[in-house]
Amino acid sequence: MTTDRSAEPVDLSSDRGGDRTPGPVDGPGPSLTVVICAYTVERWDDLCAAVASVHAQHRPPDELLLVVDHCPELLRLAREHLSTGLRIIANEQRRGLSGARNTALRAARGELIAFLDDDATAAPDWTGHLLAGYRAPEVLGVGGLVRPWWQSGRPGWFPPEFDWVVGCSYRGLPRQAARVRNFIGANMSFRRAEALAAGGFRTDLGRVGRRPLGCEETELCIRLAARHPGAVLRYEPAAAVRHRVPPARTTFSYFAARCFAEGRSKAAVVRHDGAAAGLASERTYLRHTVPAAVLRSLRRWRPATAAALCAGVALTAAGYLTGSAGGRTGRTALRRTGAVRPVTGGQRTGGRRTGDEPTGDEPTHDRPTGDRPTPHDQPTHDEQTEARPAAGGRPPTGAPTRGAP
Repeated sequence: MTTDRSAEPVDLSSDRGGDRTPGPVDGPGPSLTVVICAYTVERWDDLCAAVASVHAQHRPPDELLLVVDHCPELLRLAREHLSTGLRIIANEQRRGLSGARNTALRAARGELIAFLDDDATAAPDWTGHLLAGYRAPEVLGVGGLVRPWWQSGRPGWFPPEFDWVVGCSYRGLPRQAARVRNFIGANMSFRRAEALAAGGFRTDLGRVGRRPLGCEETELCIRLAARHPGAVLRYEPAAAVRHRVPPARTTFSYFAARCFAEGRSKAAVVRHDGAAAGLASERTYLRHTVPAAVLRSLRRWRPATAAALCAGVALTAAGYLTGSAGGRTGRTALRRTGAVRPVTGGQRTGGRRTGDEPTGDEPTHDRPTGDRPTPHDQPTHDEQTEARPAAGGRPPTGAPTRGAP
């Protein structure tokens, strides 16, 4: 495994006693809200499994919050069948994952807020390991491992270094607790007050239906680090979740489309935060992780995997160049649209009111300044992928029964 040398595992625990991963927190600690954002009834079975996995935690969260993103049918079903043990609210901001997450930031009651994808299930000790990461006061966020759950098996050609394509952790990430630039959106947490103070998630980034732009969690992580140069964003692989990968995401056409979209999203992040922070991890990924993977594939006589690695890099670069060109031509128009207002705890803010459709990119209200975060080798990705039919067809008529993995 090749990792960024600037992101070798470091001790971030309160005892400073080496590079050990602290054990999960079972007793009192900061209050925690777990958030699941959902947008379609077609993922009902996945949503029920995600909710059940949170209910099965060894250290139950203080609050479980389900945010329904502008889908009245899903909101009705959730209130009818999932009302026990969680709070259900509608996205009060503009349609999309960023608006739903900002609604959660505003509505949550916990000191810490953790986000779990609606098609992911958490290991029973997930919350305990997330909470353990906050023993050091300088830690502003903790993210964890996202394991792929291949419904039809991993394709033989699919390189583990590109598991970010399906919203999962990939070969090249640290294997122990380490300081990182950004988290994977399917499994991340923050000190809620700091995320609110930074303005929350940009609503011109993040998936809206099938719109391919992502990286909103990356941009927030960069902004948090810029506001607090001494702060730590901690990657804790012991805090693990399992992310469902359906057969539709195992084709080369999906791989190619996601790589291109990632490049476009990366261009948007660079536009907002500059290349120093926006591309720091990707430089190391391209210099170390990918070349090592290509050589390993050739030594093992896996030409299809080597070809996929090269194609993935080329397609991502093409998306980045396309996004960069589009961003340059649209900057003047973007400046006229007004700023994205920061999310606060006491009033409706950010984006448009319920029912308004997104109109395109908007300039940030709080462009990061000052020192940039320490680079690491974690490229970003768009974790909320296209809707798909649920395994069980129509929603069931009872409460969720599927538990943690």
